[in-house]
Amino acid sequence: MRRRASSGWDGREVIAVAGIPMHAAVLGPASAPEVVCVHGLGCSHRYFLPLARRLAPASRVVAVDLPGFGRTPGPREPLDVRGLSLALAGWLRATGRGGAPLVANSVGCQVVVDLAAHSPELAGPMALIGPTMDAGARSAWRQGVRLAANTVLERPLLVPVLARDYLVCGPRRYFATLAAALADPVEDKLGLVRVPAVVVRGARDLIVSRSWARRVAALLPRGELAEVPGAAHTLNYSAPAGVVRALRSSALAGVIPAAGASPVTGPGVRLGGTGVRR
Repeated sequence: MRRRASSGWDGREVIAVAGIPMHAAVLGPASAPEVVCVHGLGCSHRYFLPLARRLAPASRVVAVDLPGFGRTPGPREPLDVRGLSLALAGWLRATGRGGAPLVANSVGCQVVVDLAAHSPELAGPMALIGPTMDAGARSAWRQGVRLAANTVLERPLLVPVLARDYLVCGPRRYFATLAAALADPVEDKLGLVRVPAVVVRGARDLIVSRSWARRVAALLPRGELAEVPGAAHTLNYSAPAGVVRALRSSALAGVIPAAGASPVTGPGVRLGGTGVRR
């Protein structure tokens, strides 16, 4: 079902998946190739808007809200990473978007990796922006310290966007999902991702270390690493041009049309090489 647009988006969709009305915001021409965006912990479609605006001239961006976040209501008991992955899988099947390129941020990267591991037929090429959880900081305390330090490096307007989304999901769901993400052995599933995947890290990201990003890229059978100078963790909001540039320099250049579009001004991208070749 199509609904009137959310602020800044062309429109929104609501479709029932396992009894839950899942919301997605849409931007870009209906005839353009689709790209699916998957948000991180406590977030929603809203913080993907700056990146969507960069991609939309050549892509149709669909930013889904997972159960319990944004405009999608959640079950009484918060879902773990596997539960969120199953919800995403159901939504991809219901909307016919299986195989579409996936652009994920933070904990959303864990969700799409789980999707690729358990439902490979639904997983399209992936851009993993700031993939968590860094094996060197798998505790709520360490993550909290890193998040607080990283926040001051993001665009100031990100703070009210995330504050609103955190209020919507609520502290109980936020911390339950955080605990589930910390317990998720994402590194054990990376070798099962058979699609091309580029890991995009901000050079000033205080949540995802450079060593962890390199490890993730190396464990992905078709992985690459790109680093955006001067950017922090939430590149899809604070450094969307850097994300587009990273995609343009990767194997995804021919998959996400805007990655091969006209030049984007701003700092360059440092390439970290490819992952392990099989």
